[in-house]
Amino acid sequence: MKSVDQFNMDTRSLEVFLAVLKENSVSRAADTLGMSQSAVSHTLERLRKALGDPLFVKSGRGIAPTRYAIKTGPHVRQILDELQSLSQGPPFEPATATFTFTIAANDYQRDLLLPALMRSLSEKAPGIRLQVIPSGIPGPAMLRDDICDLIITPHAPDTADIVQKSLLRDRMVIFYDASQRHPPGNLAEYLRARHVDVLFSGGEHTGLENSLQGRGLSRDIVVTVPNFSGLPEFLRGTNLLASAPLGMQHQLLRGFATAPLPFEYREVNLLMIWHQRYQTDAGHRWLRNELARVARAQTH
Repeated sequence: MKSVDQFNMDTRSLEVFLAVLKENSVSRAADTLGMSQSAVSHTLERLRKALGDPLFVKSGRGIAPTRYAIKTGPHVRQILDELQSLSQGPPFEPATATFTFTIAANDYQRDLLLPALMRSLSEKAPGIRLQVIPSGIPGPAMLRDDICDLIITPHAPDTADIVQKSLLRDRMVIFYDASQRHPPGNLAEYLRARHVDVLFSGGEHTGLENSLQGRGLSRDIVVTVPNFSGLPEFLRGTNLLASAPLGMQHQLLRGFATAPLPFEYREVNLLMIWHQRYQTDAGHRWLRNELARVARAQTH
């Protein structure tokens, strides 16, 4: 009989195990859970040591579960279901709840999701107040120190005490004033063009700029602004380009023309992240579910 090191397991670790068992892939499980592949791999390694079994082994180009993993899967599912029922806590009534919920988000995420969330709160939970603060490039201290209850961001800290869930995916495109110029036809034209870009107040570049610099490429950035809301007035009536998420065509950058980037760049995976101490809090969970519902509506 195996001796299980229960102190090296938690519910999140077991959820990771079930996701990898279902997907037969570390990368697909990471996408499903909104985690990095390295975090999933690290969690599996801890489970292997705790359970005394490899759990998953290489099979061709992928992985396959061990016999132990296959037999253990249904039992783990039952354990999590039972723990979930225990953690429900006292009933939560949105209609009578009264508290302030603080969300950290930059202007893109704020304008894309939070007005619709506020409309939902006004209808279902009028006693809940929403406070929105800027997030910049967020760090775990914002959640650990109770500066906010939740962060919406494409940049999640890869730490064990921060929980994350994917809200929606977007892609980066070029925005420009079609009355002033044509879109760049290739990468060389894009790099030679004059750009307005976001440089967050903490001095952090956007992920796209970091990616270009990592490839040894540089753009002619003639002006930087501290958030996306500064882009429209610099674009309007000029030949400047701005690279931003396509979802902005419905809000901040409405009315500007768009064109695809002339190079491969990853999707923007917008996440909501929170500290694990609020994982089972009924009010927090209800707010997360409402935000997830609002995000799903954006993709339909």
